[in-house]
Amino acid sequence: MSSEQGEDGLDIEEVVRPPTDTYRILHVDDDPEFVKLTSKFLEREDDMFDISTETSADDALDRFSAEDLDCIVSDYDMPGTDGLEFLRELRTRYPDLPFILFTGKGSEEIAGEAISAGVTDYLQKGRDTSRYALLANRIRNAIDRYRANEQMVHGFKALETAREGVSLLDEDGHFLYVNEAFAETTGYTRAKLLDNHWEFLCPEDETDIIHNEILPIVPVDGRWSGVTTYVRKDGERIRVDHALSYTEDETLICLTQDLGKKDSDHD
Repeated sequence: MSSEQGEDGLDIEEVVRPPTDTYRILHVDDDPEFVKLTSKFLEREDDMFDISTETSADDALDRFSAEDLDCIVSDYDMPGTDGLEFLRELRTRYPDLPFILFTGKGSEEIAGEAISAGVTDYLQKGRDTSRYALLANRIRNAIDRYRANEQMVHGFKALETAREGVSLLDEDGHFLYVNEAFAETTGYTRAKLLDNHWEFLCPEDETDIIHNEILPIVPVDGRWSGVTTYVRKDGERIRVDHALSYTEDETLICLTQDLGKKDSDHD
């Protein structure tokens, strides 16, 4: 067993997407002076806000092919396509993109229709400048939830399609998740691996080393990488390139690659 990592060793950090520092917001309102004023107050509330504006929903819809956005803030009562029609059309293209209806024409009927159409949040305009602080907070919360969900979806897809074996283990060492590549490496089905302890994959002469020398290193150093041995379902012993790291909730992330298969892939 070795703790040395080669040049092609596995890197857990590669599965983590870098954070985005800017909140990209499109504000749509048919009053040009109001959108300027709103942009001014919102940017005072948070310098991470990058605000663009449109004075019609039709122009806003045309904008989506040209740039990425994190949130839409829209008035309701606008000539041509109103805020609800805008929302309904947007939902046919982007079902989950945050959409906040920020309107001076509020009623229970409009609020109910907006909720049915999939609005993220609903806020009435007001003369008090504290409304902008409230709007800024609603925008941040909506975007943070949206990004967290997107990252989870993308992360899961990345795990499922990764060439490397990926598994997640609980604090007691039982498998919570394995991808297809991990199951293929071990020769077991995913269903067989789930809820089993990692020890059943390791030869008896290595379990004490893993318990006493490897696992204690991970929370101290933040990660461990090296070579271990697995015993496949057919009894074959294979050398496995291994990288370990903990999440904040003490879930153990395990990346693996069969060194024999890795060498053959490089031939």
